[in-house]
Amino acid sequence: MSRTSREVRLAAPPAGLPTAQDFTVVETDVPEPGPGEVLVRNLGFQVFGAAVTTALGQDVANFPGLHPGGVPFGPAVGEVVAGGGAFAPGDLVAHGAGWREFAVLPADRCAPLGDALPDPLLHLSHGWTAHTALTRVAPVRPGDVVFVSNAAGAIGSLAGQVARLLGAGRVVGSVGSAAKARRLVAELGYDAAVLRGEPLDAQLAAAAPDGLDVVVDLVGGEQLRAAIRAARPHARIALTGALTAQYDAGGPALHAPVELDLAELILKSVRVAGFRADDHPDALPEWNERFATWMRTGRIEFPHTRISGIDRAPQALEDVLAGRHVGAVLVEP
Repeated sequence: MSRTSREVRLAAPPAGLPTAQDFTVVETDVPEPGPGEVLVRNLGFQVFGAAVTTALGQDVANFPGLHPGGVPFGPAVGEVVAGGGAFAPGDLVAHGAGWREFAVLPADRCAPLGDALPDPLLHLSHGWTAHTALTRVAPVRPGDVVFVSNAAGAIGSLAGQVARLLGAGRVVGSVGSAAKARRLVAELGYDAAVLRGEPLDAQLAAAAPDGLDVVVDLVGGEQLRAAIRAARPHARIALTGALTAQYDAGGPALHAPVELDLAELILKSVRVAGFRADDHPDALPEWNERFATWMRTGRIEFPHTRISGIDRAPQALEDVLAGRHVGAVLVEP
């Protein structure tokens, strides 16, 4: 095993959204695990742009603050090299210490991958979040009309497919370009797409003339307001992102205020709920089993880009924040 490890660190506070130049890749000694800890060799990690921008300069919920010299948070999968607890060398685990080649962390912060999925990196999909939204928080019923904001992202690119597999009658998503809109409809289970930056009410009226039954919102702001205006009576709305704030170049403070018409919500009996996928741990094994079955039978695809080499991770983050990819972006160190 190598005696050195490389990791990505924040070099300086970004002026606006972070770019590749705000990070550096440094070489360190492979850390030694202590009592109750495991040493993991990372096989891959997700470049989760919202987690990085949320953590810049502040501690928020379960995201550790990211300051100069710190390593970003990132979902990762890896192989246990040494340590104890319930794990033995060779075990495959999921954890949150990405952006590095080797990680030491408490054994209880690792989750065994199991054997449901054939490729460890498939565990880095955000399907768990999409599935939780559409089965627990805003459950889809047969024939429902579903709207997903930021539909070409890591969550949205799976949410449309999951909604269709759960029985949705029509699925609409919002994207930032005509090219992404075409791919949504051609490959990712969507019937129509609306374009961010153009009047949303008219676009939603054309794409979903009978209104919306289920909304998975990752953006907030005007997209959420438009979805509520288009909601049918007893619609269900799952809030799991605030990209209007998380991708705001104005500064690191995470505030996502949005003005909603409470009368409209009350009169239409619309249910709005915020959530994180790990609020529903029972949904993860269910998702893994369904994901494996749908993958084997060709009923779902995992849109993602694999990037080889930890040196390329900072540029990958810049590209994610600029919306240059569809689906998840994974780095294999």
